[in-house]
Amino acid sequence: MADLIVKAAVKEKLDDMNVASDFYGALDNEVDELLEDAAARAEANDRKTVQPRDL
Repeated sequence: MADLIVKAAVKEKLDDMNVASDFYGALDNEVDELLEDAAARAEANDRKTVQPRDL
């Protein structure tokens, strides 16, 4: 699986915080699951387009 998040963007957003090295993998897994759920919802509604409401 390819990385879904950009580490530099996460570091920039959390600039006042330290970020553990394993945080990125956990965040990537959460994003992957979110995308899978959104795609499943769109498919269940006979759509091929994922929309904000699928989140």
